[in-house]
Formats: sequence, C-alpha cells, structure tokens
Amino acid sequence: MKKVFYLKTCGTCKKIMSQYDLSDWDLREIKSKPVTEEELDEMYAITQSYESLFSKKSTQIKARGIDTSSLKEADYKHLILDHYSFLKRPVFLTDHLIFAGSDKKNLENLHLFFENQDQK
Repeated sequence: MKKVFYLKTCGTCKKIMSQYDLSDWDLREIKSKPVTEEELDEMYAITQSYESLFSKKSTQIKARGIDTSSLKEADYKHLILDHYSFLKRPVFLTDHLIFAGSDKKNLENLHLFFENQDQK
C-alpha cells in the first residue's frame, strides 16, 4: 500500500508532491473524498497518536472555538473524521511508514525514504 492524502488547493502539498515520482501511489484528494475511519486507523497503527495527525493550523479551530489544549485522543480522531482540514497534509502512507505534514524533520525523512526507494 502506498497512498498520499492531500488537498488539491494546498500549494504546500503540490510543492512537496511534485518532487517525487508518485506514479505507483494512490493519490487521494481529501476534500472530495475524505479520509475514512479505516484509513485513519491505519495511520494511527503506525503513529499511535491521533494528535500527531492533527493539523493545529486548521482554520476550523478558530471557526469552531476549539481549545486544542483540552483535546484528548478521541477528540482528535473525531475532528479529523469530521472535517478534512483537521488532517495534517500531505500524508504519505505505506504499510509500515507514515510521513504526515510539512514540518522540516518530516520532509527530511520523506526525502530519505524516496532516495532509498530510488536506489532499490
């Protein structure tokens, strides 16, 4: 399994995805086809944390008046399933690895992953 969850209107997603050959990856635009509970559970199985998959930059946080400091794991899961913008993006998911979001360390690890794939 190799999937990328992204938002087509997100410039950061486009920029990151354009760096790699994703021809054999399943690309999922999360606004038109939101992440399912089963897919979110696959992500959780690797991260063991819904919070690590949650985008604290979502505009829905302010719009809904959410206090992120009071959220529990179940709350993060519910919110991610409720609205696409709560999922960090892009998310690159394989059977055993996940790269979620656009922070520097994550992108470095993603780059190393693709570099190692190219050498095989």
